[in-house]
Amino acid sequence: MKVLLSIFHIVVCVALMGAVLLQQRKTGGFSGIFGGGTQADASGGQWQRFTTLTKLSVVLCAIFMATSLVLVFLAG
Repeated sequence: MKVLLSIFHIVVCVALMGAVLLQQRKTGGFSGIFGGGTQADASGGQWQRFTTLTKLSVVLCAIFMATSLVLVFLAG
């Protein structure tokens, strides 16, 4: 069971990395890296940016956290 859960965890990790990397940036260029895009976030259109890819990232993150906790409990 531990091996199967570990393989599933690795698959979720790869899928989560892909989902995060495929998302569009909120701001262009390097200004988002250093916090230059804060005014774009306060525009009120935040719910419009909550796309299917973002929802997938949230679900994959929750699965990743759950499998991480289960693997830690199985190791102990």
